[in-house]
Amino acid sequence: MTTEGETTRAPAGSARRALVGRLSWGLADQAASSVSNFAVGLYVARSLGVTAFGVFSLAWVTYGVVLNVSRGLATDPLTVRFSGPPGTAWRAAVGRSTGTALCVGAVLGAVSLAAGLGLGGHVGPAFAALGVMLPGLLLQDAWRYSFFAAGSGRKAFLNDVVWGVALIPAMVVAARVGSVAAFVLAWGASATVAAGYGCVQSGIRPRVAEARGWLREQRDLGYRYLVENVSLSGASQLRAYGVGVIVGVSAVGAVRGAELLMGPFLAVLMGLSLVTVPEAARVLRKAPHRLARFCLLLGGGQAAGSLLWGAALLLIPGRLGELALGDVWHSASQLIVPISLGVAGAGLGTGAAAGLRALGAARRSLRCQLFASVCYVGGGLGGAAAAGAVGSAWGAAAATVSGSAVWWLQLRSALREHAQEPIREVRTS
Repeated sequence: MTTEGETTRAPAGSARRALVGRLSWGLADQAASSVSNFAVGLYVARSLGVTAFGVFSLAWVTYGVVLNVSRGLATDPLTVRFSGPPGTAWRAAVGRSTGTALCVGAVLGAVSLAAGLGLGGHVGPAFAALGVMLPGLLLQDAWRYSFFAAGSGRKAFLNDVVWGVALIPAMVVAARVGSVAAFVLAWGASATVAAGYGCVQSGIRPRVAEARGWLREQRDLGYRYLVENVSLSGASQLRAYGVGVIVGVSAVGAVRGAELLMGPFLAVLMGLSLVTVPEAARVLRKAPHRLARFCLLLGGGQAAGSLLWGAALLLIPGRLGELALGDVWHSASQLIVPISLGVAGAGLGTGAAAGLRALGAARRSLRCQLFASVCYVGGGLGGAAAAGAVGSAWGAAAATVSGSAVWWLQLRSALREHAQEPIREVRTS
């Protein structure tokens, strides 16, 4: 009996250590990503002031939309169906997935470039610069997804470190130029360096010619995830544009400044599926009855962490805040409480979202995301009309908490369906 007990415990302990190791690399990677994004935001805010920082923020949220297009079509299906050891099937899928991301970057980059050249003024050059840099930015993100799908978080972490190191001299050069476009080019050029390093790390060449075949094969998931992802980032973009029209571009800078203060948790949320969807898929394959608990611990932990971080931000002395954000601090500090509550609500919801992705319940997750996005835009713009930037932050927070409740209701229903008839959209080999 003793021998049997020891044999059963050993694999469980080994699996637990492997899970902790993968999550640790995920946290390390997100920390590297957070530091880079946080540093860029602070540097631009201090160098350019609140209005120019608002223009940079508009380019940033536009990049978020394009990034989510790429994830929905290229890398979300990869993490759902090809999470596992990097064998022949994984390598072939990664080549096609990264090729798709590169195609998305080229096509939408050309659109952004043309729009920027047509707009002119202060905003146009920023969008033109973003268009030039989109292929490299999207390819770098695709490598991160690919490495996490294979359980190789260490490689994703190293890739982000390379981006961060390349970012330092690029930002110094951009500061000497002193324009928003220069900062966008510096940010994108350093990501392109990391994207090239991803090819070396994986030994895989992105297969652009096979992008159409990938889209055709993954259309049952890809197009739903595309709509879902774009509705998420598109809601942020619509809110940013709307706040700029209703209140002014400086208000966009204030909201972005407050989000920068929540940077570590926002970066985790934005790249959540790098770690959690592959892990949720593994839990589903090995112990389906534990998926709900896994998602609850994931979402609850993030919500608690974001609330603690928000409480700590409230204790920051004004002088220290001004040192970090410059002129942006005064307006951003008024938004700490609602932004913290909004991030906590989003963190709780992402636990359920990871479960729905792992289950391949694309219809349910799409339904949730559309509801949450409509609420987010309505709350953010309605609040802006009523009480400026502060009202927009409170409206968005209320919408995010409401959306989180819907995510969990849909996960509960999906788990019941799965218990009755196991789905086939999670890859088993």
